[in-house]
Amino acid sequence: MKVLITGATGLVGRELVSQCHEKGYGVNYLTTSKEKIVSDLNYHGYFWNPTTKEIDRNCLNGVSVIINLAGSSISKRWTKEYRQEIINSRVNSLELLKNTLIKTERHSVKSIISASAIGVYPDSLSNYYTEDEAQVDDSFLGKVVDVWENKIDEFEALGLKVAKVRIGLVMSNDGGALPEIAKPVNYYVGSAYGTGEQWQSWIHISDLAGIFLHIASHQLEGVYNGVAPNPVTNLKLVKEIAKVLNKPLLLPNIPKFVIHTILGEMAYILFASQRVSSKKIEEDGFIFHYANICQALGAIYENKGECVESKTKITKEFVS
Repeated sequence: MKVLITGATGLVGRELVSQCHEKGYGVNYLTTSKEKIVSDLNYHGYFWNPTTKEIDRNCLNGVSVIINLAGSSISKRWTKEYRQEIINSRVNSLELLKNTLIKTERHSVKSIISASAIGVYPDSLSNYYTEDEAQVDDSFLGKVVDVWENKIDEFEALGLKVAKVRIGLVMSNDGGALPEIAKPVNYYVGSAYGTGEQWQSWIHISDLAGIFLHIASHQLEGVYNGVAPNPVTNLKLVKEIAKVLNKPLLLPNIPKFVIHTILGEMAYILFASQRVSSKKIEEDGFIFHYANICQALGAIYENKGECVESKTKITKEFVS
């Protein structure tokens, strides 16, 4: 199998490329930086610019699956201009891919798997969301995901199988949210946000990349939640980070208004509560390596603070 990846040089993309190579899959990737183009065995880069609608059509050579991870980060202050960039970066990249497929008479692409986000689910402390949830969160993030997924669905008209992975909080020490949450804990000023009761549906980066490849290799389609089986509250997450780093939590929770003052509307992502189910992807055969937060953090921080209880649980699940 050969895969075309957009966003291959980002946090999730790098892990995905690594797992593709472990499985012997060839990788083509698109990048907006000509300096990042390399051509190695099973790893070939191609230039594109969704803003100017430029793309090297050779990127499709031999490709059977497209994995789309393109999109500007939501972890920057949401100015009016940057809000539009968040949306445009997702829509324009998909539009360029779609038009390239239409204009390329002979290609071997059979499916597209695109990143999405659990931000589509309404903020709730009590609901437990599955992929069948029809209601969309009435926030900026809800709007972004709704527009994003509608654009992804347009590939069905091209005869492609379409899958969407709604990604939760990605756990990795190489980037994303975890290092930012862990930093104040390391300096003895860590604490939960607001009440700390908001649900955080997280996933270890290795499992997330694994879900994309599981969908690709089994030719699955439809919506899948890219989250681990056991969500935790924000307070539980911060406590587990402190535990694995062997640091005390000395300060009270940070009030919501303080975070809003610092981050503006972007603070919403720290307080939105989405408890999300992983049952569908599990029923389709995916096995999580990191089902519990303490187990995931232990692996990320080199097995500090081992999660004996969760390891026992996982072993039982594998045996059964």
